[in-house]
Amino acid sequence: MSTTSSDPLAALGALPGVADAVDSVRKAVDRVYGHRVMRRRSNEVTAEAALRGARATAALSGADWNLEEVRRRSDFSGDSEARVVGAALRLTAEAGQLLSIWRQSPIRVLARLHLVAAGGAAADETVGRPRLAGEPVDDALIDAPLPGADEVAGRLDGLSGLILTGSEAPALVTAAVVHGELLALRPFGSCNGLVARTAERIVLIGSGLDPKSICPAEVGHAEQGRAAYAEAFSGYLSGEPEGMAAWIEHCGRAVELGVRESTAVCEALQRGAA
Repeated sequence: MSTTSSDPLAALGALPGVADAVDSVRKAVDRVYGHRVMRRRSNEVTAEAALRGARATAALSGADWNLEEVRRRSDFSGDSEARVVGAALRLTAEAGQLLSIWRQSPIRVLARLHLVAAGGAAADETVGRPRLAGEPVDDALIDAPLPGADEVAGRLDGLSGLILTGSEAPALVTAAVVHGELLALRPFGSCNGLVARTAERIVLIGSGLDPKSICPAEVGHAEQGRAAYAEAFSGYLSGEPEGMAAWIEHCGRAVELGVRESTAVCEALQRGAA
């Protein structure tokens, strides 16, 4: 990500099409928060959104299980797909616990997220820290040149500085940039997509756009499909204004689809069918 503005995130918010995406997302989020079910049963909606978000982010990482299988299972220590689903569930549960730390040390939170995602691999010295020179990355979804370790460290510091400094940019823009930058860097040896999407969730919650975490963008990313996700990300990777705007709009659409999912949950709860 590059721009000459003193507030680069706000500059991205001014790109053509982005303001419309921001407005559309805000209206969608406001509608679901205004649903009558949210007055008394918001905790249930949050729990269901977390489950559906975890299922969706796991699907993007290659473990496309149906929702009832995710709901039913208690042991995720088996094959590689089970471990991905387990990592997604752990990350979703962890996200809301890290908001205060995120505002003080984003890099510390990212390290924690990777540690949580790795689960049983926590004894591995590569877990919970950015990769060093020569260390491999296991990530089949993102087919893009892998930045070197020095570039990763520098850009993580830059991203952290943007977050700590604060910005006038809308939450959607910040969340999309955090998500895109982590996909671009792939700072860890594994689980980078899961970590990037969890960081997006943390920004959306912590910004106040989705404080109860009921609008799972992960659902929308999965619904749009892996090919569309990768194509939109290529726009971010280009660094060109049109590409950056396309990525932000894609992330906005993901939030709106997450809203649609939680609206359906609200309707089901209202009917007594959830």
